Amino acid sequence: MNEALVELYSDYLLSSFGQATATGMSEMLDGAYSHDQVTRLLSTNDFTSKTLWGMVKPTVRQIESEDAVLIFDDTIEEKPYTGEDALVTWHYDHTKGRTVKGINLLNCLYHTQGVSIPVSYKLIEKPIQYCDLKTKKPLRASETTKNEDFREILHISCQNQLKFEYVLADSWFCSNENMRYIKHNCHKDFVMACKSNRLISLSEDDKRHKISQRVDTLEFQKGQSVKVWIAGVDFALLLSKQVFKNRDGSTGELYLLCSDLDPSFRTDIS
Repeated sequence: MNEALVELYSDYLLSSFGQATATGMSEMLDGAYSHDQVTRLLSTNDFTSKTLWGMVKPTVRQIESEDAVLIFDDTIEEKPYTGEDALVTWHYDHTKGRTVKGINLLNCLYHTQGVSIPVSYKLIEKPIQYCDLKTKKPLRASETTKNEDFREILHISCQNQLKFEYVLADSWFCSNENMRYIKHNCHKDFVMACKSNRLISLSEDDKRHKISQRVDTLEFQKGQSVKVWIAGVDFALLLSKQVFKNRDGSTGELYLLCSDLDPSFRTDIS
């Protein structure tokens, strides 16, 4: 693989505001690389998450630290006018509250010392086709769930001996199984957003007796975090609330669950 050309092609994609083409890149480089070379690079190589790790590994090893964080982000590049297939298909966009057609990408960023580097990703494909019995409409499904993909990326990151302390993710990944996996399998901590209707208990005794309440029923003092327990999770968590202004002037609320009970960290997540 021509890594120099890969770097140039990546820079070209990042800097392009219009349509990116092999011919356009060749013209920008005054013919230093022909459009055939660019096309051949893309058609003869299978670029995977493993390929990405091989390219960024030297840089990551130079800057990695024990207090780094892994940030998971789930995004959809909308493709409303592209034909549907296993890759370009319909996905639920939780930021819009509806399904959109496009490419769904789960990516993992390594963040330390003010630098963020992508270290892994998964393109969410839906190769399984089936018919909805109620609507009779054709639908697609993935072979694995997004939470399984999340845990697989964590597993590979640990196998690669990547140094990090926390996993950061939104409420989509705030499942009991994911929390247990990070704590027990990866031996790391996490900070995750959780939905306002998540049920929590305020003591181990309440949890034992199945006494719980929604997180949005708690009253928080400014900067306060509350120790809570969740059914199905065998360790205590810190719950905090953040209040912020949206761009439209409305007020938003964000609830965060943290597995680190260290008092010195309690203020940071608040």
